[in-house]
Amino acid sequence: MPGYVIGNFFVYSVINAFTPGPGNILALNTVTNYGWKKGNPLFLGIFAGYYVVQLICAVFVFGVSAFLPGVLDVMKYVGAAYILWLAVHIAFSRPDGDSGEKSASFWKGFMLQFVNVKIYLFGITALTGYITNYSTALWVLILFELIIATIGTIATTCWIGAGMAIQKVYRQYYRPINIILALTLLECVYSILVS
Repeated sequence: MPGYVIGNFFVYSVINAFTPGPGNILALNTVTNYGWKKGNPLFLGIFAGYYVVQLICAVFVFGVSAFLPGVLDVMKYVGAAYILWLAVHIAFSRPDGDSGEKSASFWKGFMLQFVNVKIYLFGITALTGYITNYSTALWVLILFELIIATIGTIATTCWIGAGMAIQKVYRQYYRPINIILALTLLECVYSILVS
């Protein structure tokens, strides 16, 4: 696998993991409302759910590649379209002020990941856009999904650790931050389509 493909995989993964999504927003909101100690069960649920969902994505992509190999070519374009949509969405998004969470349980964080469409699309898009052109072996797909889940866990941990500091900085400079992230994602779309 060429180095630029792995580089783009990591760029895409880091941007996708660090941008606001349900898990990151819930973690930020929980730490600001409950603190680290009371929010810890929810954070652990988010992390565990992330790994389980990414393993499901690896098995799904493996099954599609084994039984419907032509579908992967189509999914590559679907993935590129999703990244393009994500880039546009990020470029024009504004910070959300919702902070209405009432509890911080493990199961709430865990179950959130099973309905978090962003991480399903994230895992499937990363594999079909960058990895399956070079390998569809189950162990390779699982390896890259575990990398994605680890990057996602690190990202959520950063949102937790920064707490209100990230929220204040993001609210103040959200427009240039979002435009830079969107432009970087456009380069990822280009690399998917030309590979």
